[in-house]
Amino acid sequence: MVVLYLDVILILLAAAPVVLLGAPAFGYAVGGGAWILGRIASAPAERRIAAMEGVRRKLGYGLGFSMARIWVMAGAIVLAGVAGSRANGLTAALVIFAAFSIYFVRTAFGHITATPRSTTR
Repeated sequence: MVVLYLDVILILLAAAPVVLLGAPAFGYAVGGGAWILGRIASAPAERRIAAMEGVRRKLGYGLGFSMARIWVMAGAIVLAGVAGSRANGLTAALVIFAAFSIYFVRTAFGHITATPRSTTR
């Protein structure tokens, strides 16, 4: 269970040291908050998509959700840069990039190590 949310855990654990080292707190909070909210929203969406019938429908909804999530992350970066400063926008972008990188690697290893399901179609 911990590995499933490793990206979220690392965002929360790194917050204090990163801000103490001089990163803008507002940018870190906006970037980290956007990522965590996106992950919270993705859990029910992924369950709903997995339960759908038809490959085209799954692909369509999955692509739509992924694009919406990208726009939310981009909006958070712009928000941090406009409401704060360029440094806040950069910090938000770096937090989101780091969290995505961790999420991507964890997901890739999950797919590699997953046991194959038998298909009965």
